[in-house]
Amino acid sequence: MDKNTLTGFILIAAVLIGFSYFSQPDEAERQAQFTRDSIASVERMKAEELQRAKENEEILQRVQAALDSTSLFYAHRQGTPQPIVLENEVVKLTLSTKGGAIKQAELKTYKNQQGGHVVLFDETDANMKIMLTGKTENIDSEDFFFTPVNATDSTVIMRLQAADGRFLDLSYYLHPNSYMVDLSVQAIGLDYLFTPSMKSMDIEWSEKARQQEKGYDFENRYSSLTYKIKEEGTDYLSETSQESEQIKEPLDWVAFKNQFFSCVMIAHQDFTNAFLSSRPMTKQSGYLKDYEANMKTFFDPKGGEPTKLQLLFAPNNYHLLQDINELSSSDKDLELEELVYLGWPLFKWINRFFIIYIFDWLSSLGLSMGIVLLLLTIFVKILVYPTTRKSYMSSAKMRVLRPKMDEISAKYPKPEDAMKKQQEIMQLYSQYGVSPMGGCLPMLIQMPIWIALFNFVPNAIELRGESFLWANDLSAYDDIIRWDKSIWLIGDHISIFCLLFCVTNIINTWISMRQQQNSMTGEQAQQMKIMQYMMYIMPIAFFFMFNNYSSGLNYYYFLSGLTSILIMWVLRKTTDDKKLLAKLEANYQANKNNPNKKLSGMAARLEALQKQQQAILEEQKKRQSQKNR
Repeated sequence: MDKNTLTGFILIAAVLIGFSYFSQPDEAERQAQFTRDSIASVERMKAEELQRAKENEEILQRVQAALDSTSLFYAHRQGTPQPIVLENEVVKLTLSTKGGAIKQAELKTYKNQQGGHVVLFDETDANMKIMLTGKTENIDSEDFFFTPVNATDSTVIMRLQAADGRFLDLSYYLHPNSYMVDLSVQAIGLDYLFTPSMKSMDIEWSEKARQQEKGYDFENRYSSLTYKIKEEGTDYLSETSQESEQIKEPLDWVAFKNQFFSCVMIAHQDFTNAFLSSRPMTKQSGYLKDYEANMKTFFDPKGGEPTKLQLLFAPNNYHLLQDINELSSSDKDLELEELVYLGWPLFKWINRFFIIYIFDWLSSLGLSMGIVLLLLTIFVKILVYPTTRKSYMSSAKMRVLRPKMDEISAKYPKPEDAMKKQQEIMQLYSQYGVSPMGGCLPMLIQMPIWIALFNFVPNAIELRGESFLWANDLSAYDDIIRWDKSIWLIGDHISIFCLLFCVTNIINTWISMRQQQNSMTGEQAQQMKIMQYMMYIMPIAFFFMFNNYSSGLNYYYFLSGLTSILIMWVLRKTTDDKKLLAKLEANYQANKNNPNKKLSGMAARLEALQKQQQAILEEQKKRQSQKNR
């Protein structure tokens, strides 16, 4: 190799080496290239994984198709859902051939907030399916298309027909002018599919309860999943929080309840192993609760005895629900009227045997519901007037005797003589024929009626949609004063009836405090002055509590407070203190020859308690003096 050739090779090598050095990427370019290579690798892996998943899905579909082809009802797995309508004067029910169940319930005699018929649910809100456990395959009604047989406005048989003439029937019958539907489930010729020990079927029922009324909070408070235990009473899941419960006892029925409407499933051969669940929905969702009920009931695989169920889609009207017992397919007392909550036992009996009958009678006169509530208030006030007058007169007697009580207070100024002072005051009451508890007990008698109406008015469906004065619906809050943004504790409105109720409550509190102050002396009067400020807090708190309550309830409480003010005014104007004092002096003259007249009733018990306390104090002083020695 000559010198020129060698020099050429060296130059070529230098060029190649220099080119490689200067053309290699920098660190940033190498990192970018690495990232691109990594992404490409991941994408290849994803593509390969998707391809394998697609191949596996195709294999599973082929296997499932092969299994389905051997199913007795394979031909009914495909189809197009068709609606079947059952309808009478009060309700319209739409069934679907897909699953053979009711997919929509529409109440024709009740209006929603938009002016149309109340729709309790449709297929997007609710689902019901029946499941039968077989030897080699399970039958899930939701998987099949049923064939309607003998369809009329009130009856239809949803039939799942096998190729060999065997079938499963879901037979529906809508009672005329009623909200009740009979449902029987019967298998004909399918006993070979089931084991001899198979005696029950599973029911899965779910529904999102729609918000039907204007006030979400108030309606939600009275909506709950309710159920009746066989041969016992009813119970319910929490209205305010999520709750699930496994019920061990057999059940007569399960109800998905709104404030004014309910969907009820009744099993005349009992529900067993029931698992119930209720979950509150958000305020803006348009729903109140998400209900679920999974349970078992009787099933005869031989087809000799059908499974008897009944479905009720009805308003929560007390008398209507009572009458449903006449349509029961068994001899059970369903007690469906318990869906109308009337309070705890004492208040429930007051409502059931007193308030409801007066309300029904007044409603039958054809008056507006506002006038009905006014007359109901007056009727109740007349009924409790004797106790109201007795309470007032007790305070009036103590008022006219106040100068004499002041003399006793001046006689015992020392705190350690408080017991003696109280005993002498009680003796004074006895000699003048005054009961210190006469003003309290009559008011306690009225309290159960007040609480009973607190439970009755919000659940009276008769008030739903009824307008009066500025309230367009007495079952919801009145909100002609409203704004867009919700304010803490108040919300987005002010209820005028609630405001009036609170004002009358404050006035009544002032009247009551004044009466009590006029009948007290010494330290008691001073303590009452301090307490009165605390008593005014309650009417103010009522405003924040009741602003979202129904205008009918606030209207009733306003009327009740207003009539109480008028009654107190009339009693004060018609009471002559001089004549009342003269009457008490006559009592005193009749008892003056018996200064040691024994007390009776509450006064005697108070005196005995005071003597017992005094004996304890004297014993403590005696022990203390002995220790000091």
